[in-house]
Amino acid sequence: MVAVWFTLLTLGVFFLMEGVAWSTHRYIMHGPLGWGWHRDHHEPHDKTFEVNDLYGVVGAVVGTGLFVLAWLTGLWWIRAIALGVTLYGVVYAFVHDGLVHQRWPFHWMPRNGYARRLVQAHKLHHAVQTREGAVSFGFVFAPDPRRLNAILKARRADRAATSLAATSAE
Repeated sequence: MVAVWFTLLTLGVFFLMEGVAWSTHRYIMHGPLGWGWHRDHHEPHDKTFEVNDLYGVVGAVVGTGLFVLAWLTGLWWIRAIALGVTLYGVVYAFVHDGLVHQRWPFHWMPRNGYARRLVQAHKLHHAVQTREGAVSFGFVFAPDPRRLNAILKARRADRAATSLAATSAE
């Protein structure tokens, strides 16, 4: 019976991690505290590593720390949490770094299906190179790219109207 609970907890943590990643990406990476590490990820460059990669190191330290804690305490549920966090990190690395940003030695661009949707949603996130105004902060579960594109177009129109109004007021 413990194996069933272990599996359910591991999967639950895996799916919960998307919410943790979304919140971290939206409020820390794009916030005043974390933008310093994340900025270079939104700028064109030809570097192998980005300062933004430090977020992956932090995630690995958290996952490793959870495994150490599970080993020290012998508690199966901490091991399940550690496994869920780590599995999410592995999927994140393959999807975000490998598929979306093509940072692996192999290059494959999906032509259709959910993998293409992931790539499109993240490319729309990178359409904005500043802290504010970005869309799609998740990494594994992607919103509809047509909806994201409509949001970006509406924001651009609002900025243009605001800019025009400010210019007219002067």
